[in-house]
Amino acid sequence: MFSQRPWIIAFTGASGICYGRSLLVKLSELHPELPIEVLVSDSAYRVMQDEEGLELSPSRISAETFLGKSAPQIRFHNSKNIGSTLASGSYQTSGMVIVPCSMKTLAAVAHGFSDNLIHRAADVTLKEQRRLIIVPRETPLSTIHLENMLSLSKIPGVCLLPAMPGFYHGPKTIDDLVLGVVQRIIDQMGIPAEISPRWGE
Repeated sequence: MFSQRPWIIAFTGASGICYGRSLLVKLSELHPELPIEVLVSDSAYRVMQDEEGLELSPSRISAETFLGKSAPQIRFHNSKNIGSTLASGSYQTSGMVIVPCSMKTLAAVAHGFSDNLIHRAADVTLKEQRRLIIVPRETPLSTIHLENMLSLSKIPGVCLLPAMPGFYHGPKTIDDLVLGVVQRIIDQMGIPAEISPRWGE
């Protein structure tokens, strides 16, 4: 049985909001008892508008407005609220997923620079030696990007999981491609889920 401690899921200003959104949908469907704390950066709100047509803000975001359904186990936090419980290691979580992860956020996490609650929550996740899953979404990658990823990859508990959809499971739609990546994220979270065909199936 996996831990029922909350997971933190953060959206930052990279293309690929669909990955994080699909992750929230699948977790809420498969494990409605699992608490999820959600953080959204200012830039992510802009990407939501561009990619999903959602005009949201910290005061207007909820499971209903973002996912289109009620999900009481999902709580949204203001990324500027550095006084949140998520800023403290004493708040017990299973870990954190940053999906999608912008190169700005990647750099902040790699260098311990916390100027918002997303960066601070990631910093806490690292110092408490909890699971940190980072889903970068950028191409091509510069030497700086790669060096930041390498620095983080050396830390126990950190998983770099770039949003690189596979094709071995015979995807027919964009949703199939998205779910292939989401399956890999959930696997790294250690949560039971079968939402996309695996190799050999």
